[in-house]
This record gives sequence, C-alpha cells and structure tokens, in this order.
Amino acid sequence: MMIKFTKMHGLGNDYVYIDCYSKEVNLKDISNLAKFMSNRHFGIGSDGIILICKSDVADFKMRMFNSDGSEAEMCGNGIRCVGKFVYDKGLTTKQTLKIETLAGAKILKLNITNQKVETVTVDMGEPIFEPKKIPVKYSQTPVKNLKIKVLDKDFNFTCVSMGNPHAVTIVDNISQFDVEKYGAVLEKNEHFPQKSNIEFIEIIDKNNIKMRVWERGAGETLACGTGACAVAIASNINELTNEKVNIELLGGILNINWDKKTNHVFMTGAATTVFEGQIDL
Repeated sequence: MMIKFTKMHGLGNDYVYIDCYSKEVNLKDISNLAKFMSNRHFGIGSDGIILICKSDVADFKMRMFNSDGSEAEMCGNGIRCVGKFVYDKGLTTKQTLKIETLAGAKILKLNITNQKVETVTVDMGEPIFEPKKIPVKYSQTPVKNLKIKVLDKDFNFTCVSMGNPHAVTIVDNISQFDVEKYGAVLEKNEHFPQKSNIEFIEIIDKNNIKMRVWERGAGETLACGTGACAVAIASNINELTNEKVNIELLGGILNINWDKKTNHVFMTGAATTVFEGQIDL
C-alpha cells in the first residue's frame, strides 16, 4: 500500500501528516504505522504522525499518534500545522477554523502571507486545575507544591492540564540540565496515573521563560505547544510572570496569552512545511 504524506514542523516539533479527508485511507494498525514512520533511522523520522480527517462537529478532525504508537489528546504545534496543511492545499478557504481533537474542539486563526499560512493563533481553551481531571494524585487545587524526589534530585511541581497532563518545575541553568535523565523517570512517576509531560523551565523575567520539555510517549522534543501554555499558566499562578509571556523553546519562540476575562489561553507560533513524499508499506 502506498501512502502520501507531508512532513511539517512547528518550531522543530515535527510530525508526518496524512490526508484522510480528501480520500479514504485504509490504515489498519495506526499504532505500528506511527512507530515505523517516526523512526529516524528506518522510517521518515518525526515525533509522531497526525491524521487529518472528516468531522461531524468541526471543519476537520485531527488524530495524533506519538512515536511510541500511543494516541495523544492534542498537540499545540501539531494543530498549527493542520491549519497550514488544509489551507495551503486548498481543502478550505476559511481563515478561522474549528478543529476536532480528543481534547475538544479548538479554534484556529490563520495568519496569511503571500497566500500561504505563516503563523497560526490557536484558542487552546481553558486550563484545568483539578487534580482528578489533570490527572495527578494530589489533595489540593491548584496543584502548586507537588514534591517528588527521583534519583538524586528533589523537584517541586505545578501541574496543569491543557487537554493533556503537564507537570512544570523550575531548574537552574536549563541549558545544562539533563532532561533525558530525569524526564524519562518523572514521566512515569506514580503521581501521574496517565503519565505526564514534564516541563523544565528557567524564569528570565516577568515576560520571558526558557523551557525544555520531555513529552509523554516521545521523549525530549524541540517544542511543545500545550506544554508552553501549561508553563505560562503555572508561572502566572505562582506570581512569577505576566499573563502574556514569550516561551523560548529549543525550536523557537511561542507567544502565550492567558486572557483571564474569558479564561482562555491563546498560543501563536509558526507552522512550516518541510517536504512531501510517498511511502510503500
């Protein structure tokens, strides 16, 4: 079977995109397909795959699978690329789109330059603070002082869900921090019933944060949109930053705005097409 695909990334958070909207694509074992396509030595190479499908409740539906084959609720960088994909390929002429995800429907505003999508602003919805809904094993809301010791280090986490679970902690000298060593263990910690994305951050000032992320099911990635939103929220409720903040990730900068009047979080960032191809399975 031959599958056409498009390789795209949002600040280096890269996925293989498959158009299941224009025509039916018979994908029987999506989990193993994601593992194979994501492999950077024997496959195409990516943090996972994203299927663009028809929806009964929105303009399009997005399904996301991590490189380990697990299906995830949502990806902020991935959904920006979905917006670019459907507009640039002429699947829609709308500049405001509703995309169905496992974390609920998300609204995208496409920012067009020379008839191509350059950046996308995503209404990421409302942050979730209740421990059972994140989920995290903790007795108070919000989760602001979750202390976890792993290996040789003590961590203090603030936990937030943006449709998927995030645990945010401050570290010294983030550029030298061993994200893989601690992230791989923390992701699976007993406090996180469905595992968790782990964000390690360094506060620069009230408007700027440096961030590295260990993504659940994918390992360290160059960027994480939902993670950047969680970091902005966690930093703000700890009175460390303003409602509008720039998040500097390894792959670039995301602009996050927590509009407290509506309690919605808005994320703006780039979406980039790398190449197109086809693969025989």
